[in-house]
Amino acid sequence: MALKQYKPTTPARRGMTSQDLSDITTRKPLKSLVKSKKQNAGRNNTGRITVRHRGGGVKRHYRLMNHKLAPGTTATIEEIEYDPNRSARIARLKDQHGLYHYVIADTTMYKGKTISSGAEAPVEASNRMPLANIPVGSQIYAIEITPGKGAQMVRSAGTKAQLTAKEGDHALVRLPSGEVRKFRLESTAALGVVGNVQHQNIKVGSAGRNRRKGIRPSVRGVVMNATDHPHGGGDGGSHGPGKAPRTPWGQLTLGYRTRRRKDTTKMIVKSRHDAKRKR
Repeated sequence: MALKQYKPTTPARRGMTSQDLSDITTRKPLKSLVKSKKQNAGRNNTGRITVRHRGGGVKRHYRLMNHKLAPGTTATIEEIEYDPNRSARIARLKDQHGLYHYVIADTTMYKGKTISSGAEAPVEASNRMPLANIPVGSQIYAIEITPGKGAQMVRSAGTKAQLTAKEGDHALVRLPSGEVRKFRLESTAALGVVGNVQHQNIKVGSAGRNRRKGIRPSVRGVVMNATDHPHGGGDGGSHGPGKAPRTPWGQLTLGYRTRRRKDTTKMIVKSRHDAKRKR
């Protein structure tokens, strides 16, 4: 998939790129698998802002995804659709019972292709099956962390993981971050690479385009007053000697560990930070 270029009619348009939508077969989602989505401007259920610089943007409708196709499902891809809530494309499936599902589309999906799910499914791209049935060395995506819960990892555009080994009841998988992690062999995954691989190369180009995405402006701490930000104040805009970068509330932002889920650390065989530590 190539990116769409613009003529440099304005300074913002110079270098601006957007995604090519030629692989999308319909612009109208299935009404029964769509629900309204409220813009919360980064606020949680108590009204506190937990994600800064959010608000406004175009109205979106949420697509109800199926991240755990039932074993024994055989479905035909009816449409490849755009989803405003994720970077990847989605595929509309119709199974053997006439039911519709939305799943993440990979690079090999096309209108009319048949895919299947379960331990008996053939080892082919787009099919979903337990890690125990997937050959070592295969590229996979949409991986379950807890068997039966549905895909949670490797779901964004252009991502892929690799099944590197099987040891006892677990499979070793190299994730896109470089981390090697253990998963139960009963966990399912889909074969292939998530589609829309050029998503990471899109250049936004203008501030207004970010506003339409619901992203509000951010002000650098170094240009604030000392009372407003730890980076603020000083002559000439310097941070001062020996001051590490931090958030407006004083939390360190470089090299400071913020991982809280210690109970899952035992599943990490190789950290994604190992390559950095060897330098």
